[in-house]
Amino acid sequence: MLKLAILLLFATMLISLLAAAGFLVSDGSRSQRVLTSLTWRVCIAVVLLTLLFYGFYSGQLPD
Repeated sequence: MLKLAILLLFATMLISLLAAAGFLVSDGSRSQRVLTSLTWRVCIAVVLLTLLFYGFYSGQLPD
């Protein structure tokens, strides 16, 4: 279950990064959508790192 959550968060983070790149290309530098997408990516990365630390600490993820 933990591995599935980590995989889904990683995929979501990549989708957010690709969306930000698409917004940057299509909207130019004045768009707030790029900033919003990258903010979401940072938040998802924090949750992902927290799950990874928890998984290693609890022994659910092998070394």
